[in-house]
Amino acid sequence: MDLHDLKNISDSFINTDEMPVMFIGHGNPMNGISDNAFTKALGNMSKSLPMTPHAILVISAHWLTNGTHVLVSIQPKTIHDFGGFPEALYQVQYPAPGAPELAIETGKLITSTTVVEDNHWGLDHGAWTILRHMYPAADIPVYQLSIDYHQPPEYHYKLAAELKALRKKGVLIIGSGNIVHNLYEIVFSLHAKPFDWAISFDETVKKKLQQGAFDDLIHYQRLGQEAALSIPTNDHYLPMIYTLGLINKGEDIRFTYEEIQNASISMRCFETV
Repeated sequence: MDLHDLKNISDSFINTDEMPVMFIGHGNPMNGISDNAFTKALGNMSKSLPMTPHAILVISAHWLTNGTHVLVSIQPKTIHDFGGFPEALYQVQYPAPGAPELAIETGKLITSTTVVEDNHWGLDHGAWTILRHMYPAADIPVYQLSIDYHQPPEYHYKLAAELKALRKKGVLIIGSGNIVHNLYEIVFSLHAKPFDWAISFDETVKKKLQQGAFDDLIHYQRLGQEAALSIPTNDHYLPMIYTLGLINKGEDIRFTYEEIQNASISMRCFETV
């Protein structure tokens, strides 16, 4: 893709009807090459959208930085940011074009902090393992926004709200993480029985989302021992906070998938309607 093509892509970002925002629980990297209920649901999620996105912005649990970075690469590389998996997973490429001009404009929307334009990152597995099921042709421009891991959840909620204008430019914004994500307790079996605390906290979050009780989810430490077990570190939880920050007052939430994989990983997904 040359610069002329990129200019044409940038010019196409005219006002559209407001796009939904999504949270996707991406789980085990093996979902990237698996054919299961979750990956089938991903395909259905893309088909249910009101239009094909002009571009996709992913806030992934796997790009943690000091400060906020935005990916401005013309052709993002596929990052295999994991170890110990079958060789077939490392062979997967997701050659979607980037959206550098849109990424720069995204950085300008954020006024609460300075945004670093980053050309070194690529598409990590929080992005490509889900997108290859949603948009297997890899023909939609994709870019990522990092998570400043030195900041509290409320900071990320407020920062996300600064990006709402992108929803009217045909940009599908996806938070990719997991509501329950405890690798210390993970069971590597397809038939692992979910822990009671994982089921309970996942249901608590579902109810809070339905009630619009976002403040409780931002201050999740107040939700007790089940929250502590479900979120031993909040890297995978914070992408959901971004999704919440992008939701408009009065919007409804639809749950598009729910499951506990590997005993301690919630695959819950939702989007605005």
